[in-house]
Amino acid sequence: MPDDRDVLPYVYRVTVYDPTDRDEHGHYTGPKDTVSDHGRVEDAYLRAVEAFAADAGIDRLTVREPQVPSLVHFGAERPEDGFRLDCVLPDGLTGFHDGAEVPLGVALELVRGMLRESGAWCRLEAEGAFAVHVGWDQYLYIGSGLPCEESTARTHALGLFVERVHASPYDVETDEGAVQRPGDDDFWDGLRQAVATGRAGILEEMYVEGASRWHRLALDTLDAVRTGLAPRARLEVWPDLSSDVEAVLGALPREGLVECVWQDRKGRIQSVVADETDFTALVHRVTGADAAALLPLAADDRAPLFTAGTATGWFGRAGAPNRRRATGGGRSSRRSTGARSSPVRWSTSPTTAST
Repeated sequence: MPDDRDVLPYVYRVTVYDPTDRDEHGHYTGPKDTVSDHGRVEDAYLRAVEAFAADAGIDRLTVREPQVPSLVHFGAERPEDGFRLDCVLPDGLTGFHDGAEVPLGVALELVRGMLRESGAWCRLEAEGAFAVHVGWDQYLYIGSGLPCEESTARTHALGLFVERVHASPYDVETDEGAVQRPGDDDFWDGLRQAVATGRAGILEEMYVEGASRWHRLALDTLDAVRTGLAPRARLEVWPDLSSDVEAVLGALPREGLVECVWQDRKGRIQSVVADETDFTALVHRVTGADAAALLPLAADDRAPLFTAGTATGWFGRAGAPNRRRATGGGRSSRRSTGARSSPVRWSTSPTTAST
């Protein structure tokens, strides 16, 4: 359930949609398009964020719950190369992690990318004072610790509509039954023991929802792996890859989704999610690898040896936060209430060098 301590008292929904063009369920039925115009309207949204931030006295924001699409892209527009992050953040995707602090100008460019549904998504906040995030169909949600009469008037003058709402559909909920183990010294001592006994062999570093890096573990590389992990990453530890690649590929199911992880001849560890329609290509790609493994994707079957987070409260809160679904969620062109569906866990990990 949402933590009332994190709910800002003034929450606004900012859109290009006239409230008089909504039906009895709150769905927009008017003529406005639901994708960014990459022009005047988009600029008005950014100026609105700038105005609300100025009213709140905010010039820097923190990235929370960063996500990138992996197997599936739900946006109306094709994802841009690098999710536009290479031209927004100095370190590109590497710098797009929970807790990253950015100046307002960079935050505005992140909002621009979300309006264009370029792929990267996050919440931006100044804890206890200000928050902004984008839903489907150009719905912008702004929270503030202060009333924002001046910025509301300025936003109306920009041609956008500002509606006071009780809460955003994306307020964080915490699953009180799921507690993330911290990636502290005790975790790494246990991991060292598991590697020494041959029980553990690879570590998945989920540094952004939808993107992972894999690390082959050995006693003499554990310290380097730990040092190189992204802040607030989630960690999953698995048994080692098998050198019998032929047997691994022979174990592919007749149908269904699986994740294949393999280490190529250059020492790079890669992973991909595939179903039966992709298995032929997968076999061709993995044949000749040094080692490989198949991991299940179904929640009931996916059981790493153990898990942890590199900081308490991965994605900004203690527990296991999830994006709250609002009634009427998903894309329904010109009939949206602004709700965004929850992210898909399936991931296609980028190629990374083994550590």
